[in-house]
Amino acid sequence: MYTALGLNDKEQCLREHAPLVKRIAHQMMVKLPYSVQIDDLIQAGMMGLLDAASRYDEFHGAQFETYATQRIRGAMLDELREADWLPRGLRSDMRRIEVAISRTQQKLGRSPTETEIAKDMEIPLIEYQQMLQESRGAQLVYYEDFYSEDDDDFFERFEFGNDDDPMDLLTNSQFKAELMHAIRNLPERECKLMGMIYEQEMNLREIGEVLGVSESRVSQLHSQAVARLRSWLKG
Repeated sequence: MYTALGLNDKEQCLREHAPLVKRIAHQMMVKLPYSVQIDDLIQAGMMGLLDAASRYDEFHGAQFETYATQRIRGAMLDELREADWLPRGLRSDMRRIEVAISRTQQKLGRSPTETEIAKDMEIPLIEYQQMLQESRGAQLVYYEDFYSEDDDDFFERFEFGNDDDPMDLLTNSQFKAELMHAIRNLPERECKLMGMIYEQEMNLREIGEVLGVSESRVSQLHSQAVARLRSWLKG
């Protein structure tokens, strides 16, 4: 309950700001795998909204929606961490795709098409696309990348040691320059998609409308773009 905005009870708070919770949930879903249910995110976000309402102080100097957004996102991330939402097979499938992209790109001297990647993996195109769709939530950097014992070290190119702080690499100028170069070299549609997701924070439906494709197709393109970027950075 909070009085700074003239709201008298929790029901009114939920009623007025439920659209904010839903908007944030749909923005996050584009970066999460299909094992995550939108209703679970919304429920966690509602709890974050109520927590924001009980803690908000008009004298903090921030607008309530700005403050509530932080609390809502935090509650959703806590829910994801507790639920252990990352499927075990996700990283394995994405690793196979990354290897195929790297191998095919070296062979062709350009960014390979989906058909060419699927052919290299010796699987039908529809199976490859399904793998991409199920891998929604693929990330550019994983915790395991910093502490992997594999010979294929993701960060080996950047002379980053296991004893260093991961944030040191993510703010490293060389890493950022390589990443920006890799994004610019994505196929045009994938480059545009990444901007809509990470800069404009558009959701799957909005992106699909701009690109003229389905939401599932947006998921496929996002997973493939992430795989291309990881392949480039490891290259």
